[in-house]
Amino acid sequence: MQQIIKFLQKYRYFILFLLLEFTAIAFTIQSHSYHSSKFVNSANSITGGIYKKANTINQFFNLEIENQRLLEENTRLKNILSQKRIQPDIPYNTIIDTTLYFQSYNYVSAKIYTNSYTKRNNVLLINKGSKDGIQSEMGIVNSKGIIGVTKSISKNYSTIISILNKHTKINVKSKKEDHFGTLAWNGKDYRTVQLQDLPRQANIKIGDTIITGGKSTIFPEGELVGTIKDFEIENNTFKTINITLFNDMSSLSNVNIIQNLHKKEIQLLEATNDE
Repeated sequence: MQQIIKFLQKYRYFILFLLLEFTAIAFTIQSHSYHSSKFVNSANSITGGIYKKANTINQFFNLEIENQRLLEENTRLKNILSQKRIQPDIPYNTIIDTTLYFQSYNYVSAKIYTNSYTKRNNVLLINKGSKDGIQSEMGIVNSKGIIGVTKSISKNYSTIISILNKHTKINVKSKKEDHFGTLAWNGKDYRTVQLQDLPRQANIKIGDTIITGGKSTIFPEGELVGTIKDFEIENNTFKTINITLFNDMSSLSNVNIIQNLHKKEIQLLEATNDE
């Protein structure tokens, strides 16, 4: 208390000056509309800037929650679109929904917990399991393209065989035509995979988009893969076809699991035909 009194005594003239100065400014603002408006605008600008910074900080800390919300919304939209078919010859926002077009796939959102991409046989872990309806041999994708296929399933988690794995063989094709091949990985560059078994009559060019072919029960037709980086022809056949992936396999987070609703029916028919 004594220190406060000493401080006031020492700086009493300066404090009096500040009080008189603020009083004069207040009278000036109140008696002149121009000064009043300028003061209000300045105050709004300062407080607005403070609120903007505070909002930016708040958004940063809530970013993970917002990303999860967007993932769930994206998954919901995928499920809606899988129940409908958009006619190619009518405006994009016109949807035909009849009993002829039934849902074949369902999408479940998930998050990747562990990711490897430098090994020869890379495996990932996601936070969805049998309690979420996840089974083995379900496709994993995100907004940029395919990631892998589910393998081992527990109650709450699942492992994924990455497309960067020597055991991965996925049916794919060029987006512009229906010549099919098999997607594989030679184990060298995590950004590049290989397209095998493509017929020589396929008319491909560097830059062509490669998508899933839909000839299996794992991925529907049209899921993105990547673009043709380069290729070699030897003895009138494709020796190598390198595909640059759309996905950065070193940076993965939110994904969707594809559930084929007619998988058991298809497999039952195929088993019957094999007998």
